[in-house]
Amino acid sequence: QVQLIESGGGLVQAGGSLRLSCAASERTFAMGWFRQAPGKEREFVAGLTWSGGSTWYADSVKGRFTISRDNAKNTVYLQMNSLKSEATAVYFCAAERPGGTYYPFREKEYDYWGQGTQVTVSS
Repeated sequence: QVQLIESGGGLVQAGGSLRLSCAASERTFAMGWFRQAPGKEREFVAGLTWSGGSTWYADSVKGRFTISRDNAKNTVYLQMNSLKSEATAVYFCAAERPGGTYYPFREKEYDYWGQGTQVTVSS
């Protein structure tokens, strides 16, 4: 069982930045960040593969958010810049085991989930 621990959430003003971290207990095939705003479904934000480092982003965050990894620490980061109030949500990291094709946007692709960290952007 892979354990994922998110950190870095908090309160920030619109236009500000935050960096989320997700520490994994072991290396998996791919990692993703999702978010769930109040009253809305969970949605994909960004994803990457550990080996090649390929990345994917939701259109709503392209150019402002960056997903990256630290292989030595088994940690994935989500750097969020130019934050908008609509970014307010609980952010979850997720991990996918090896095997098959990686579809980063599909929530059901992921096998393990963290508990989530709250991000609140004040306008």
